Amino acid sequence: MNTQIWTGILLPFLGTSLGAAMVFVLKDNISDSIQRMLTGFAAGVMVAASFWSLLQPALDGAEHLGRLSFLPAAAGFLIGIGFLLLLDNVTPHMHMDEQSEGPKSSLKRTTKLILAVTLHNIPEGMAVGVVYAGWAAGETGVSEAAAFALALGIALQNFPEGAVVSMPLRAAGMPKAATFWYGVLSGVVEPVAALLTIAAASTVVSILPCLLAFAAGAMMYVVVEELIPEMSEGEHSNVGTVAFALGFVLMMVLDVALG
Repeated sequence: MNTQIWTGILLPFLGTSLGAAMVFVLKDNISDSIQRMLTGFAAGVMVAASFWSLLQPALDGAEHLGRLSFLPAAAGFLIGIGFLLLLDNVTPHMHMDEQSEGPKSSLKRTTKLILAVTLHNIPEGMAVGVVYAGWAAGETGVSEAAAFALALGIALQNFPEGAVVSMPLRAAGMPKAATFWYGVLSGVVEPVAALLTIAAASTVVSILPCLLAFAAGAMMYVVVEELIPEMSEGEHSNVGTVAFALGFVLMMVLDVALG
């Protein structure tokens, strides 16, 4: 693989790591309003990326099917939703809005929180992997700039996600260094998922449109199941909505301007 692909694969992981590092410079907890804002921003980025970076190229890549060009995108999207639904049911994880609920042991709470964020990061890593596979194959109309825009957008939304992991753990009494490494480890799955997706996609170029839509469906599941409910909790939930709009517009601008 060339340098551009490695950069795209590692950029989201860097965003998560930098977000986790905020435990060294911020207070020991994040207010509810700020957490809603960060979650809303991440949701907006993921929704925009799902369409412009994944579904649109999937539709373009299946144009040769004529009026049936929607089939790979529709099938892939629904399979992606089903895949995350399966993971959500078989993996004992904690939803992001449950991290402060009830008296739980520190180890159990930490394990569930890391698993929850890991579930979020799997489709993001797959999304980066499949767009770079599409660019390398030259079969889906995905440009290098568009692939980089997706990786950059996910890195931006991973920054607050890394902080959302490390800061509550610090507030629960864990040492700063330990919370930082938990945040970093929560993002390791992204480059791994990206590499596995690139390896798989390179052998089945003909179904790249379906794989692009699969990643979009998986990302949308995370948004609807986890992020939107969290950003809408409590009073003044419009903070999350405004942040969602900003994240959506930023990702749209990145994708259109760079693509």
